[in-house]
Amino acid sequence: MKPSERNFARRVDLTSLQLFVAVCELGSIGRAAEREFIAASAVSKRLSDLEATLETPLLHRHTRGVDLTPAGESLLHHARSVLFSLEKMQAELSEYADGVRGHVRIHASISAVVQFLPEDLGSFIRQHDEVKIDLEEHLSTEVARAVQEGAADLGICNAGALTKAGLGELQALPYRQDELVLVVPRGHALSGSRAVPFDATLAFDHVGLHANSSIYLAMHQAATQTGRNIRLRIRVTSLDTMCRMIANGLGVGVMPRRAFGIVHGGDGLECVTLADAWANRRIDLLARDFSTLPVTARLLVEHLRACADAGPTPE
Repeated sequence: MKPSERNFARRVDLTSLQLFVAVCELGSIGRAAEREFIAASAVSKRLSDLEATLETPLLHRHTRGVDLTPAGESLLHHARSVLFSLEKMQAELSEYADGVRGHVRIHASISAVVQFLPEDLGSFIRQHDEVKIDLEEHLSTEVARAVQEGAADLGICNAGALTKAGLGELQALPYRQDELVLVVPRGHALSGSRAVPFDATLAFDHVGLHANSSIYLAMHQAATQTGRNIRLRIRVTSLDTMCRMIANGLGVGVMPRRAFGIVHGGDGLECVTLADAWANRRIDLLARDFSTLPVTARLLVEHLRACADAGPTPE
């Protein structure tokens, strides 16, 4: 950090940022002063000092209240981010006082969440019950972005589906393998087949996942290479919903084989092997730098990789 940047950090105090946000939210110095139990003149002085520090006007003051300048809009965005991070820091540190001895934030794709993480995270927590794990399900592109931006310590998704720009400078370690299959109702024209190429499914309506999901992107690329389109009947956001739609005649669908075994519930469906090479995928662990992860996160990475080495978890 440059000396000028260090001086800036010392000159901008948190109380002034809190008061600035309050004034922006309420549109008035007077109303902000009432809410924060401080004199309006003191609020006005702090805002003036903040503008002097930043060397730019932040507010247009008028008889009806205040309006933000472009610089004020930018500061409001950053101030909210700083204050939110401080609230999270306070909440996480208070957990240590309550006996928690580590906190790992994970963003993972639907395939990883459904197929592997319940058992793998469960066995980790049974060994380390003082550790808190926050798990959020997201699309693979969003998983990578969260790790890049520091919103997640660890990402779990199909990194092979990401572009080089989407993956950025993130590091990846192999975690699990999965296989995509075609799900059809029993009695369908493709049911009973040992294996079918994906292009043979394009004659039928499809039940698909989100357009930016790694599964749908792989399907779209495969269809494009044949010069044909996917006859998409409906999009859904979960694999169990996909199974219900297929069981009720809305089309066929593509999902991981293990996920099909977990969610379909014996509702008159069967899965057929896809003969395409892209149907066999690797699910990866992502981090900005595995060597600099907190100790608890590194323990979790070791545990997840050990689970993969031990083979598939019994269903």
